[in-house]
Amino acid sequence: MDKRDRADLFRTRLDEAMRRAEISRSALARQAGVDRSTIAQLLGDDDDARLPNAHLAAECAAALRVSSDWLLGLTDRRETAADLLEISLRITEAERTFADAQIDAWHREAAGYKIRHVPATLPDILKTDAVLEFEYAAFRDKTPQQAILTTRYRSDWLNTPGSDYEICASRELVESLARGEGYWRGLPEDARREQIEHMTSVCRERYPSLRLYLYDSKVVFSAPVTIFGPLLAAVYIGRYYMVYRERRQISALTDHFDQLVRDSETDARAAADVIAAMI
Repeated sequence: MDKRDRADLFRTRLDEAMRRAEISRSALARQAGVDRSTIAQLLGDDDDARLPNAHLAAECAAALRVSSDWLLGLTDRRETAADLLEISLRITEAERTFADAQIDAWHREAAGYKIRHVPATLPDILKTDAVLEFEYAAFRDKTPQQAILTTRYRSDWLNTPGSDYEICASRELVESLARGEGYWRGLPEDARREQIEHMTSVCRERYPSLRLYLYDSKVVFSAPVTIFGPLLAAVYIGRYYMVYRERRQISALTDHFDQLVRDSETDARAAADVIAAMI
C-alpha cells in the first residue's frame, strides 16, 4: 500500500475508534503520552498526512482497545491479540452431565447448519429413557427426569425443516451395550435391547437427515466433539468444554470429523442393519 493511502486509512480508523470509544483528542493525547497537537496532526485532512511511529501507534491502540495492526491497515480485525485469543478459544464450564443446557443453546445458535457430533457414549438424541435413567442415577446436579426432558428437546430438533445431523460413534461401545459389558454393566437386558431397537428405528426413519457412522476405536480415535456448522466447535473434556470460534480451528476439527467418517467401517446406509444384528 502506498504510504499516503496507508496514512489516510490510519486517520480514518483512528477517528472511527475514537468515536466508538467516545474519547476526545485531549484524552487520547494524555493516555498516549503526547501533545494534543500530535493527535491533531494524525487526524488532519490536509495533504501532509502522516503515519505515527511504532510506539505511538501502539499507545493509541492500547488506549482505544483496538489492534495496532488494524489501525495501520495490516488486518481487518480490530480486536487485540488477547481478545482474538479469547474469541478463538474459550473454556466453558460444563454441567458435568451429558444432557447439558449449554449444548442446547449452541444447537439453537446453529439452526440451519449441519451438526457434526462424536458422542462420549451414545448420542443423546438416540438414547431411550431407560438408558438416561441408568446414566444419570449417580448424578447429583441433574435428575434422570431432567435429563430425559432435555434430551427430548434436542431430539425434537431433528424434526425441524432442513435439519442435518451427522454422528460418528464408537462401534465397540455399541457392541458392549448389546453384550452388557464395560460401561453398560448393570443395565438390564430388556433395556439394552430396547436401546438397540430404538437406535435402529431412528437411523432408518431419519436417514438421510440423520446419518450415523460407526468407527473402530482401535484404528482411529476421537475425543467427544460437536461442530456447529461454521460457527463453533466444542470439545468435551469432562468438567469443561474447549470452545473454538476461529474459522481455521473450526475447519481443522471439521476435517478431523470428515476423516473419521471416511475411516468408519460402517457407513450411514448400513448402520441400522449393523446395529440391529448386534441383538
